[in-house]
Amino acid sequence: MMNGGNLVDNDSAVAGGVEDMYGEDIATMGQPVTPWTVSVASGYTLMRDPRHNKGLAFTERERDAHYLRGLLPPIVLSQELQEKRIMHMLRQYKVPLQRYMAMMDLQERNERLFYKLLIDNVEELLPVVYTPTVGEACQKYGSIFRRPQGLYISLKEKGKILEVLKNWPERSIQVIVVTDGERILGLGDLGCQGMGIPVGKLSLYTALGGVRPSAVSITKTTSFRDCFSLFLFSFSPNGGVRNENGVTCLPITIDVGTNNEKLLNDEFYIGLRQRRATGQEYGELLHEFMSAVKQNYGEKVLIQFEDFANHNAFELLARYSSSHLVFNDDIQGTASVVLAGLLAALKLLGGTLADHRFLFLGAG
Repeated sequence: MMNGGNLVDNDSAVAGGVEDMYGEDIATMGQPVTPWTVSVASGYTLMRDPRHNKGLAFTERERDAHYLRGLLPPIVLSQELQEKRIMHMLRQYKVPLQRYMAMMDLQERNERLFYKLLIDNVEELLPVVYTPTVGEACQKYGSIFRRPQGLYISLKEKGKILEVLKNWPERSIQVIVVTDGERILGLGDLGCQGMGIPVGKLSLYTALGGVRPSAVSITKTTSFRDCFSLFLFSFSPNGGVRNENGVTCLPITIDVGTNNEKLLNDEFYIGLRQRRATGQEYGELLHEFMSAVKQNYGEKVLIQFEDFANHNAFELLARYSSSHLVFNDDIQGTASVVLAGLLAALKLLGGTLADHRFLFLGAG
């Protein structure tokens, strides 16, 4: 009790109020104030958190501890049995896009089951969550859109990109896969709907490389190049291997418009309805993005450029390779794998590279 019965102590209270008897206000002084909070809640909220939700795999003890009684059916199903059930459901779908949508729904409600399913059924499911099905998903992204799975940065955010990055709840981002959607696979300009590529690529990194999903195939339908790319970026610039269990990922789409008339006239298109920005306007937005990423996440964050058109891809790589940790899978990943294959072949054929002729086939 203060003198005269006054509970207010201007010397100890923060911005007025009752006496801070236990130092609670002092302990939080200087802490950043953000418009959101991150917590692992119990009960109904816990089941809506994809990172911690286990669905029917919550044990009897966990249901008591986390106030889940009555919120789930009484049966406890192991993760293995849930996996079997979902695989049975997926195999009922005849259209690959339906399987893709079902997998994305699973990722949004039960992340650990999604990755277990993917890891245990790589050959069957990688063509679903990545190429070739992801191409169709990107083409129809506006029609099948449910909720955002990454960060969208458009021309509307010019001058505020650092603020936009701070809106993402994860703070220790170490890998960013970013696209501007201009050259999605062999499908061309898909604008904002190219987000399916960064999301799919990061799922691949988690399933095959053990990269921790936060955000966040070696099969005949996807390339060895992708996994070699993962191998390349798993090493830090000084030659030390990165801590895979600590890597956190962020998919980003930079929306500068699209020249795809079909999308511009599509009522369900989710991006800017304008022709693609070029020249100085494009360069300034990308420069602000690169600067903001470095400022917000530090110098060691890896920025992987994905499916940029060639005229921008080479320029961005040349411009930022000396100031940022950058990587372009379409340029460097492809070149590295091709060269590795040629060097391996020489061990069988003999001679030097100059002794052979090479045929380049394809227009990917």
